[in-house]
Amino acid sequence: MRVSRGFAAAACLVLLLAAGCASQSAAPQSTHKPSSDGARSAVPTSPHFAAISDSQLAACSLPATTASSPLGSGVDRAGRALTGINRERVVSVAMGAAESIAALGLGAQLVGRDLASGGADIASVPVVTDVHSVNAEKVLATHPTLVLIDDQTTPKSALDQIAAAGVQIAVIPSAWNVAAVGTRLRSIAAALGRPDAATSLISQCQQTFDGEPMGKVKVAFLYLRGSSAIYLVGGTGSGADSLISAAGAIDAGAQAGFKSFTAITPEAMATLKPDVLLVMTKGLASVGGVAGLKRLSGVALTPAAKAGRVVAVDDTLLLAFGSKTWALVDALSKAIADVSQ
Repeated sequence: MRVSRGFAAAACLVLLLAAGCASQSAAPQSTHKPSSDGARSAVPTSPHFAAISDSQLAACSLPATTASSPLGSGVDRAGRALTGINRERVVSVAMGAAESIAALGLGAQLVGRDLASGGADIASVPVVTDVHSVNAEKVLATHPTLVLIDDQTTPKSALDQIAAAGVQIAVIPSAWNVAAVGTRLRSIAAALGRPDAATSLISQCQQTFDGEPMGKVKVAFLYLRGSSAIYLVGGTGSGADSLISAAGAIDAGAQAGFKSFTAITPEAMATLKPDVLLVMTKGLASVGGVAGLKRLSGVALTPAAKAGRVVAVDDTLLLAFGSKTWALVDALSKAIADVSQ
């Protein structure tokens, strides 16, 4: 599997989990019977459990500004230069980018967002996507002057409909590792007419990270959707591998040569031998919390499960790769160190 396909798969998985639904195809077997609604509370049953939520992170953002400053610039869907962008009313359907727009001080211009963008500062902004697909009618109903997309935004027919209505569409790059966050933020800022703001925001956000290397602590990222019997372990290109590495730990899946997402099996978990399990909050709830996680096929015998070492991160936060990523890495570093004691 090529890494680019892995990124696409990761994007789909994140959006499916955020939406609370997923396909049941190609799911590995599990000894756990999921809850009927797939949304039971992930109540910790171990002193080695840590949870990271959006509200816990150190905030980094610029003062709010209006749309009266210079027009933006970027590229269109054909890769051509796009100038004179009117950012008065912005719809962001690039995965997770809306929170970065708010951090740049332009939250007041947001009139629509994608499902994967979270955070209290944009909670009131209408969602204009259906799971991982853009809903053209919902987008146009917000009367946007600009729609921001990335290479994961579909379907083409909806984007064509939006363009035919005379709305400018600007493309920003996707980010599936920590190193790419800066480039993504600069593209967003340029499109919104605040190119210099990106430098200030990045500098401010990077100050929130002071993690230390943790030696040989191995962390396995598990993607869980109990209501659809989907249980996967992340590897190279999952996105979580970059976060784990930046936090000073070792991604067990990547170290073992696993690509993107692999079915959780007894054989796979025996190979990984993770010291800590990293999960999304709703995913953990969908299997019945830490107790249910330990009952998944192959998980119970891992060093992490035996000791109950689990770190859960908000679903819309973990793989967003935006302005909060550096604070997340710092929190993740501390959480992994805490549960490993």
